[in-house]
Amino acid sequence: MALFDGRASAKFAHSMPFTRLNAVDDDDGDEEDPLGKGVDSVSWLPCVLGAKGDEISSVKEGSEILPLFPLGSFVYTPNTEHVLNIFEPRYRKMYTDILMNGTKRFVVATSHPTEQGRFAQTGVLFELEELKEVSEQTADQIKYICNHKVTGRVTIKRVLNPEAWETRETYLKCEGTIQDDSGKTDDKPQDEVYGSVVAAAFAKEERELQDAFGSLVDIQHELEEDVRFTRAAKDTLAVKDGAGEDGLWQTIRLWQSFVNQRLLARENELQRDFQEKLQDFLKKDRGLKDDELPSAIGFQDLTPELQQEVQELQKRMTAELLPLKLEADLTMQKILEAADHRARCKLLNYFMAAETKRLESKKSLKAMFSGVAPTAVPEIPKEEMITTDKELPKVEKGETESVTFFDEPDAFQ
Repeated sequence: MALFDGRASAKFAHSMPFTRLNAVDDDDGDEEDPLGKGVDSVSWLPCVLGAKGDEISSVKEGSEILPLFPLGSFVYTPNTEHVLNIFEPRYRKMYTDILMNGTKRFVVATSHPTEQGRFAQTGVLFELEELKEVSEQTADQIKYICNHKVTGRVTIKRVLNPEAWETRETYLKCEGTIQDDSGKTDDKPQDEVYGSVVAAAFAKEERELQDAFGSLVDIQHELEEDVRFTRAAKDTLAVKDGAGEDGLWQTIRLWQSFVNQRLLARENELQRDFQEKLQDFLKKDRGLKDDELPSAIGFQDLTPELQQEVQELQKRMTAELLPLKLEADLTMQKILEAADHRARCKLLNYFMAAETKRLESKKSLKAMFSGVAPTAVPEIPKEEMITTDKELPKVEKGETESVTFFDEPDAFQ
């Protein structure tokens, strides 16, 4: 039964301080927490509110002028596909322009969580693959339904017409440098010796990432976490450089799905007690049977006591879930702006180790109250974890409330 859609608590976001929830203790090493500065841990462009653009005379070598489409807090990653419904006049114009000039691409950047008109310095490149005109079917409420593929990242140098954000007369344009992640350039002949040297240079970080993932999977299963990866996933983790099925971007996307599923599970857990009280109210006070329960109910239809509980639940969810959501978004943005494959491996390794650390603390607390001494997680032999020729793990929901990440080919459909 749906009572919230997640949007009601958004009004609290601007006053919510960032709290680092899953940092690795400094005693474990001298590795610096990549999110130690909170929101300022990632790079942001100057705010466009009140700013004036300079006349465009030239762009730096290697840069291009590209349309800029800020799309909320979600962080998009390379080699993913997305559908957008286009209805705002300025973005209708943008699509008309990219169709007319034949570029069929634009930059999508994440918005700052607390400052309006400020966007991440690293965005992604959306390439238009299919466009459907639906204005007649939607009474012109929606102009286009568009399919896109993310083919790379873009380092944004500057916004060229910042005043357009407030006037809304047209879309933003930026000067940016494209970093191709599509794999199209991977087909070019490459010196065999050079390729071996590059692969060897990344081998250490890739093995360490696989080790960190193996440790995390083991403790997830030991604690029977509601959201977890399968044990078989340890042997199918994609860690290579590039856009293929064994490429690291696949694992980055998998990690993003895992974090989002964990957030959803926690939200459901917080709502569970109230849902039971709500169903009891509908059955006793309204005389409804199980098969007559509505899928949603209005706030005004509740008793004053239940309305008070809804408000208290809303506050609790805001206090607990918004910091988790912010941390998840900053994690992905930090990975997106990483300099190279090695840096992305190290970041993902850190975040997996932080999650393992959290679960180890949880395990110790459970042992403390149960009187059972915690046992160490056995080390996974490296030779059992380094494989790259199998399909990716999958996010799958069963009939129970737990979520497991399976070894299936349609991982993100």
